[in-house]
Amino acid sequence: MKGVIIAAGYGTRFLPATKTVPKEMFPLIDKPAISFIVEEFIDSGIEDILIISSRRKKSLEDYFDREVELESVFTKENSQKKLEKIKPLKANICFIRQQEMRGTGDALLLAQDFASGSQICVAYPDDIVFSDIPLTRQLMNACTSAEDTVLGVMNVADNEIDRYGIVDTNDNGRVSKLVEKPAIGSVKSNLAVIGRYILSTEIFPLLIEEKKKNPSGEFFQIDPINKLASMGKVKSHAFSGIRLDVGDPLGYLKALVEYGLMREDLKDSFFSYLKKVVSR
Repeated sequence: MKGVIIAAGYGTRFLPATKTVPKEMFPLIDKPAISFIVEEFIDSGIEDILIISSRRKKSLEDYFDREVELESVFTKENSQKKLEKIKPLKANICFIRQQEMRGTGDALLLAQDFASGSQICVAYPDDIVFSDIPLTRQLMNACTSAEDTVLGVMNVADNEIDRYGIVDTNDNGRVSKLVEKPAIGSVKSNLAVIGRYILSTEIFPLLIEEKKKNPSGEFFQIDPINKLASMGKVKSHAFSGIRLDVGDPLGYLKALVEYGLMREDLKDSFFSYLKKVVSR
């Protein structure tokens, strides 16, 4: 299994900050959002990771590279704790740039050579999940065949289904259809897809077909996944864990609070502070 992170978008919901700082580099306190995804891949046993970025996001490459100057400074200080914080993660991380923003289908096609016959786990850095078993490993465990496509899903309230891709399942538990942001009341299912799924190599010829339909415009993976679903090759997996959505300002603010309360070094003082703020 190989890992692919889609990180090429403009991040317009966080303007003006994202004029110069990729939203994937926005930190949860002291760690960029994208680092949580890479660590999830590594903890799931994935060693080869492709990050699909764009020209404006060179800081992503810098972050996962060595910082020789700081290493030298901390070595002279004999500060092992600081050295530990900046050491590169143990994975083969490579980058490719999406030269035009032409949709997630176009971005995924850039991973075809990287996949090289392997299934890939695709991640969007907007979704960070904390769980005893890493989310990617949960999806990998749900795979029973190299031809499986597995979508990570969660239950959402009726009034939220128009914010997500919603899956419908048939009698054998396989996905029969994926509907992107359906109107409230138009579907029976409440299973929403989150930003993590495993794709088989069969997705790439179908993406190429989609590209031919609109060679100069955007195209997405929804129809190719539905074609695989029509062949009984797509399943959903309701993950376990705590999901933080850092894809919009309110979600990011909530994630900071949630993560701050998870941190052993911060939670007591932070909780006391929050109580004072609420009491005002």
